[in-house]
Amino acid sequence: MHRSLALLGGTPTGILPAPQHPTFTPDAIQSAAALLERGETVGLGRTHSSIVNAEEALSRYHGGRHALALGSGTAAIQAGLMGLGFGPGDEIICPPYTWGGTVSPILACGCIPAFSDIDPITGNMDPASIEAVITPRTKAIMVVHLYGQPADMVAINAIAAKHKLKVIEDASQAHGARINGTVVGNFSDVSAFSCMGWKLLGLAEAGYLTTSDEDVFWRAAMTCQHYGRAGEPDFPKHYEQYVDSLVVTFRLSPVIATLFPSQLEKLDREIAGRRANVDILRPMIADCKLATLPDYAPGIEPSFHIVNLNFNIEEAGISRETYCKALAAEGLEIGPYVPTPIYKWKRLLWQDYDGPEIWWQRILRDYGADYRGIERPGTEVKIARDLLIGWNYTVANTVAMERIAACFHKVEANIDALRDWERGIEADATIAAVKAARRAVALHKEHQ
Repeated sequence: MHRSLALLGGTPTGILPAPQHPTFTPDAIQSAAALLERGETVGLGRTHSSIVNAEEALSRYHGGRHALALGSGTAAIQAGLMGLGFGPGDEIICPPYTWGGTVSPILACGCIPAFSDIDPITGNMDPASIEAVITPRTKAIMVVHLYGQPADMVAINAIAAKHKLKVIEDASQAHGARINGTVVGNFSDVSAFSCMGWKLLGLAEAGYLTTSDEDVFWRAAMTCQHYGRAGEPDFPKHYEQYVDSLVVTFRLSPVIATLFPSQLEKLDREIAGRRANVDILRPMIADCKLATLPDYAPGIEPSFHIVNLNFNIEEAGISRETYCKALAAEGLEIGPYVPTPIYKWKRLLWQDYDGPEIWWQRILRDYGADYRGIERPGTEVKIARDLLIGWNYTVANTVAMERIAACFHKVEANIDALRDWERGIEADATIAAVKAARRAVALHKEHQ
């Protein structure tokens, strides 16, 4: 345990790599190949059996909700916003700590992002911060189940009901995560999922939308898919006169759609492996002081697209960058996710922007959206402490978890040597990072 760190010339601990992800069954590969051999690369909706099978499988998984297969998770969010009828000037509350693909569809619809705060431990939306952001223009709350961790949907839905707001779940990283036994995506007016190859339900580039409202489903389909869907048996008669080709094309190729059913069949089994490995790892690193796993309330079952930890910079006395370098040298790739809160991104700060203009900046200007001076203490703390591990360990593997734990313990046991190393080459940067983290923590405490 006390041997020299690899970063300082010692022998790396080494970890066992996760299994390949995604994997596809032989039947799924054969089905996709057969479509390619026949040149069937386009499907205009449920006129193609692959789209039928995909959407029916998705609907079954989500308890009978309407499912619309799409080209990406971002497309699913935008289609959901359009299906709900949102447009220029409508405010959508969302977290400032997420992948930009949560926020860009809001902007693409001409809507205005309004940023809540987040829980500094999980990174999920903090329900207690939502009501302060609500204005007369607010139309919906967009929740992100980050890293496969379910957000507090009970509290968020109660706020939405109180203020007559719609709820949208961005569950792109959370397929199969559950709240009291119910999969996420089933707690909202519209939910959106990404199925690109790195996600839990990994295909190639794909996504899907679910909704309990049939009218929202067809409104979304009419705005983002070929008018050929109007020939489907369930298409509303009263919409037939409005069908045309004024659409944005978010449809999915049947070659990719044919992979959905078999991937769904093994999704819960793979997630069980992800959970089992976190359960194995948790007690192994419970005594670590520099990196800690969140605890989850009873009934909350993450699906662990990514394992989320938090760095204790005060205890470490080194920068997070140095800590991550030391772990990477041992063989464990780990690091932060969002570099800065989204409300600080330059393209949103249109008042001081001198780069290439994008059309939605005019919407922000016209409606007076001003993100300058925003303070979201939980977000600042999480960004300062963020540590993430990619988690495709889909089969329980105690030896692999032991190796990961050994990396954490080895770095922690050699922290004095690591501090000396950092003082020698990065003293100024370390001091600045520690001071910034302490300021963020102090600010968060002031707001509690």
